[in-house]
Amino acid sequence: MLTRPFRTMSAALACTVMTVPALSVPALAQDYPDYQRESLYVPVRDGTRLAMNVYRPADGDGVETDKLPTIFVFTPYRARYTDEEGKVHETALEDGLALRSLLRAGYIVAVADIRGKGASFGSRRGFQDRTEAQDGHDLVEWLARQPWSSGKVGMVGCSYLGGTTMHTASTAPRALKAIFTGATDWDKYEFVRRGGITAQFNTRPDEPLSDDLASVPVDADSNGALLREAVAMHAENTSMAGLWYGMPYRDSISALTGNAFWQEAAIWQYAQTIKQAGIATYLWSNWKDEPTSHILVAAENLDSKLLVGPGSHCQTPKDYDFTGQITRYFDHYLKGEDNGFTDEPRVTYWHDDGADGGTYIETDTVPGSASDTLTYYLGQQGGNLLAPRPVNSGSAGFAVDYDIADDAYFPFWPPSLDDHGVTFDSAPASAALDLLGYPVANIAISVDRPDADVFVYLEDVGSDGAVEVVSFGRLKVSHRKTSAAPWDTMGLPWHSGREADVMPLGAGETAMLSIAMMPLAHRVLPGHRLRFLVTGADPRQRNLADLVQNPPPKIAVHYGWETGSRLDLPLARPSDMKGRDE
Repeated sequence: MLTRPFRTMSAALACTVMTVPALSVPALAQDYPDYQRESLYVPVRDGTRLAMNVYRPADGDGVETDKLPTIFVFTPYRARYTDEEGKVHETALEDGLALRSLLRAGYIVAVADIRGKGASFGSRRGFQDRTEAQDGHDLVEWLARQPWSSGKVGMVGCSYLGGTTMHTASTAPRALKAIFTGATDWDKYEFVRRGGITAQFNTRPDEPLSDDLASVPVDADSNGALLREAVAMHAENTSMAGLWYGMPYRDSISALTGNAFWQEAAIWQYAQTIKQAGIATYLWSNWKDEPTSHILVAAENLDSKLLVGPGSHCQTPKDYDFTGQITRYFDHYLKGEDNGFTDEPRVTYWHDDGADGGTYIETDTVPGSASDTLTYYLGQQGGNLLAPRPVNSGSAGFAVDYDIADDAYFPFWPPSLDDHGVTFDSAPASAALDLLGYPVANIAISVDRPDADVFVYLEDVGSDGAVEVVSFGRLKVSHRKTSAAPWDTMGLPWHSGREADVMPLGAGETAMLSIAMMPLAHRVLPGHRLRFLVTGADPRQRNLADLVQNPPPKIAVHYGWETGSRLDLPLARPSDMKGRDE
């Protein structure tokens, strides 16, 4: 416990002590019900002023005067802003990432706007570039130098905020001791243009400047003049979607940044720096979220602690003490508490039971790194089917259907597209199948033109006909060449995406595509069927209207002994199915 002498209001933080609304949090987190906030501009190495908001724990006696560790969040989504109803939103006072609970538990919480966003000055050269990474470095070191700081800093974030934790860590600030990172990418090219095809992540329109103008000005900017000056600079930001659409290959040179920007923004390039700096890493994602495919690979390559929950993008895992886990993690690495954290299994993941329930599994093995394989072959026998062995030879063809768009602004998971391609169904399962890891589709494809986009999906079809999409993948036919990856892929096929490796189809050519699909931890119940689906378009392609071809491509999926078209499913091993209470 902290020793807490009589406290007075710090002259450096001439703000009002405020009370945080009551939360259901662990007992330790109730020590500091109040906080004291200061907001100010902090210059980084090139002189650009970034908006920083600092929240210090307090109670009825005033602000804590002991030196405390700091939790830092670096955001493009405005640390403090006023909505259309006049309500002020503050990232530090939300608890999706346990920030309010950490503040209560005796941590200083600091939230800064990245350059070119929110109330910060400057313009963004490129999405998560090295300038932004160095900005994070400078702010971490600034926080560690403050008189109220213990000198130890941790970072937490999910999605873009998870990326800022990783990129800041990649610069190895001396004060940064631990990061808790959710739903971010290991390789920016593979994340945005997986298989050579862009989808929803990082391709949405940029926010209008009016959003940033709704930021709350820093304390010294009483009339908002500095805020308006800062936001005017944001007009020079590089277009996020324009940056990605302008680089079709992994080794493309961006016309907007003048370099091979995929490499600059790839966190795997800096993995050794993070490890050698001794920064503790805890990675988190949820199964119904595309970044999970990267989080598992990153955990394997960084030897990281790992949590995979149910649910979608950055949702707090249900039936799990998420706040308590984050607090214990930072208590160990920032406060030095011997709380048994490092004695626990390295990995915790949710395995759904196929019937709206499930359990958390604890293991030291990253899902996907060691599974058995169950193979289904594509075939035809009274209908397209998935069979335990090839049954005949033939093909199933379709014309690409582009009439699949929906109005979802950010569709994290695809809907069933059974009516928009070709499907192959298994017989009903006679016993439960526990799938754990990455399915891999190996399919022979021909197209009536040199190239096409191919999407594959794995569905669980209940005895009542209800359909659940449990995995999916994508690959441009011309990007089918597999290569040796510069990291441990856990045995998955890897496509370089380099321009020299692109192979358009020749007339009449049939090509084999190997597609690593999204990882899963899913039980197929007895009586349920597996369905494998192939399409040529997906509603998550934001630029779908620009991709429409008339007439549409005609794609054929070939099967039989000669082609070897098959679906390799990862079967969980009994040793990986031990529940938390077993």
